[in-house]
Amino acid sequence: MGHGGGGHEIGHKLAHFGGLTFHLDTLYMTWLTMAIVIVLAIVATRRAEIIPRGWQNFLEMAVTALLEQIDNTMGPKGRKLAPLIITLFLFLVVGNELGLIPGFTSPTNDINTTLGLALMIVVMVHILGVVNQGPAKYFKHFFEPYIPFVIIHIVEELAKPITLSFRLFGNILAGEIMLIILSMLVPYVIPTAWLAFSVFIGIVQAFIFTMLSMSYLSNSLKDEHH
Repeated sequence: MGHGGGGHEIGHKLAHFGGLTFHLDTLYMTWLTMAIVIVLAIVATRRAEIIPRGWQNFLEMAVTALLEQIDNTMGPKGRKLAPLIITLFLFLVVGNELGLIPGFTSPTNDINTTLGLALMIVVMVHILGVVNQGPAKYFKHFFEPYIPFVIIHIVEELAKPITLSFRLFGNILAGEIMLIILSMLVPYVIPTAWLAFSVFIGIVQAFIFTMLSMSYLSNSLKDEHH
């Protein structure tokens, strides 16, 4: 179902193939987001200068800030995951803001996108934990301090992708719906103010998702699980 207003649309055009349902809007916007991130990276690094300016300056500021957070949150081993973390953040920032442009929607206003990203992080947590600590040592912590605690640990692991994905999905979708409603009820002044606020919220939500991802991944990089 789509909702029109101010050039924005909330909803998904569906396509069915092989017994599967595809959200075409989400696919298009996801591909567009990836293309924008790639173009930004190419433009910023094509003619790198000692004194950065333009997109190079913007990306260097973002990368430097993220590297500091990676070092503080994940420790020295976190640097090997820096490309993933930085790409994730840029994808989320661009994706969150796309829905604020008339005629576009955010890929992150679809739970399938946010849940997919969250599941990617959680799966990586367990893979890195097994690789870094060994299977026996890693899975042993699920039964600590007592065997019945395995139930609590399993529930906690299942909750991680759910809370991570729904937080981002809910905030982005709610922001776009509010923008449509305000555009219909009180055009111009208030929607413009909300648009500026939504830009800020999009960046904050990308940062929160990235920071939580780093926090989860940091546990799998420790020699001993705590």
